[in-house]
Amino acid sequence: MSEATQSAGAKLLSGGNPQIAKGEGDAPVQAYIAAMPGWKRALGERLDALITQAAPDVRKAVKWNSPLYGTDGQHWFLGIHCFTRYIKIAFFKGGQLEPPPPVASKSGDTRYLHVFEDKPLDEAQFTAWVTQAKNIPGEKM
Repeated sequence: MSEATQSAGAKLLSGGNPQIAKGEGDAPVQAYIAAMPGWKRALGERLDALITQAAPDVRKAVKWNSPLYGTDGQHWFLGIHCFTRYIKIAFFKGGQLEPPPPVASKSGDTRYLHVFEDKPLDEAQFTAWVTQAKNIPGEKM
């Protein structure tokens, strides 16, 4: 277990996703980010910063071992999940974004962005999606 994972009090689940207790607010999200393995931690920090800049009133929580971002604490527009080779960013109403994120989902309107270590994040496009997504009624979870 890495030092960051130990300091966050988390273990990594199969596929490398941190196991973080369910919780509301910034603290559990920051614990998740601190427990992200390897290169994913710096990217998690950057994603969180970009989301917070684009949606200053964003609400945060960790549910199902994934950080969620929403507009009112009940309706969520975005979630993050670590996999072995990439980070999956779920835009829960991503089918309504222009252009839609590249990866389709089996669950209706959800669209995904997969970010790999060797493929840099297009920060301008990501920020544009967050800016759009925060204004669309999200998923109740």
